[in-house]
Amino acid sequence: MVSRADRSRFAEWFWTVDHYLLAAFFLLMAGGVVLSFAASPPVAERIGVETLYFVKRQALLLLPALAIMLSASLMSPRMVRRAALIVFVLSLVMMVATLFVGFEAKGARRWIYLAGFSLQPSEFLKPAFVVLVAFLLSESGRRREVPGVLFAFILFAVCAALLVAQPDFGQTMLLGLVWAGLFFLNGISWLIIMVLGLIGIVGLFAAYAFLPHVTKRVDQFLDPSSGDTFQVDTAMESFQAGGWFGRGPGEGTVKLILPDSHADFIFAVVGEEFGAIACLILVSVFAFIVIRGLRHAGRDQDAFSRLATAGLVVLFGLQATINLAVNLHLMPAKGMTLPFISYGGSSLLSSAMTAGAILALTRRRPQPSRGGEAVTVSRLSPSSLM
Repeated sequence: MVSRADRSRFAEWFWTVDHYLLAAFFLLMAGGVVLSFAASPPVAERIGVETLYFVKRQALLLLPALAIMLSASLMSPRMVRRAALIVFVLSLVMMVATLFVGFEAKGARRWIYLAGFSLQPSEFLKPAFVVLVAFLLSESGRRREVPGVLFAFILFAVCAALLVAQPDFGQTMLLGLVWAGLFFLNGISWLIIMVLGLIGIVGLFAAYAFLPHVTKRVDQFLDPSSGDTFQVDTAMESFQAGGWFGRGPGEGTVKLILPDSHADFIFAVVGEEFGAIACLILVSVFAFIVIRGLRHAGRDQDAFSRLATAGLVVLFGLQATINLAVNLHLMPAKGMTLPFISYGGSSLLSSAMTAGAILALTRRRPQPSRGGEAVTVSRLSPSSLM
C-alpha cells in the first residue's frame, strides 16, 4: 500500500489518479486478450498461420500499450499538449507518406510499414488532433488575439483531406463529429452550429454521390438485396443464437465463417458465446468511462483540460458506439475497431494513448477558488454518477 506521506512521483500519481477510470481501462485491456482467445483462432487457421497467432500478438502488444497508458497518465496538462503536438506532426508525415509508399488492403491505402511493423497513422492522429483543437479553442477564449478557431478549422480541413484521400470516410466522420462537439462545448453561437450542421449534411451527401465505396455501403444498408451483406447478416444471426447467456466459451459458430470476427465484428462473437448479458456488461464499461470522464470535464475550471477531457472521452465513446452499431446493423459498415477489444496493434496503442491522456487530465489538481486560494478537486465517488 502506498503511504500518503510518501512524496515520490509514483505516490503522487497513485493518490491523484482516478482509480475507477483506471480499473475500467484495465478491465477492457484484459477483456481484449480474453476475447481474442474466443474470436481469433479460426481466423488464424483460415489464413494459414499459427492458431494462437493473433492472441499472442494481442498479448505482446498489451505490454507497450500499458506502458504508454501509464506513462501518459503521469503527464501534466502542459506535457499532454506538447506530446500531442509531436504525435500529431509525426502522424501527419506518416499519413502523407502512406499515400505514396503505403500498402493497399481492401481498396484503401491506410497502412505503412515502419521498422518491420504495419502502422495505421490515422489511429494516432485522432487523440492528438482532439487535444490540439481543445488547446486552440481554449486559447482563443482566453486571449482574443489568438486565431484559435481559424487554426482549428485549418487542422480539420488538412486531416479530413488526408483521410478522404486514403479513403477512410468512417474516420473522417468520427473526427468531424468530435471536432464539432468541441466547438459546441466551447459555447459557439447557434448560427455557427447550424452552419456546421449544414456543412456536415452536404459532406455526407457528397460522399454518397462521389465515393463509390460509401455509395455501396449505404445502398447495402438501406437495401440488403443490393449487394453482399454476409458479415452483417451473420453477425445478427450470432446475437440471436447467443440469447441471454450465450452458447458458452468456444461453442460459437459465427467465428468459423466471419472474416473479421477477431476485429470489427468481435462483438458478434461476444453475443453468441457469452450472451446478451455479457454484451450489456461490456457496453456498461464503455458508458461508465464516458459518463465519468464527462463529469470530470464538467467540474474542471481549466478550459483546456475541460475541453480536452470531454473531447477524448467523446472520441473513445463514439468509436465504440459506431463499432457496436455496425455489429447490430444500426448503421452502414465503417471498418471501425472496438477500443481495446478488437484486434489491431495501431488501434490498441492509440486507445492506450487516449486512455492515458484522459487519466492525466482527470487527475486531482489544485485549482483556484473564488477567493484566490488554491483548492484541490476531490475525486468523484461512484454515487456522484447518479
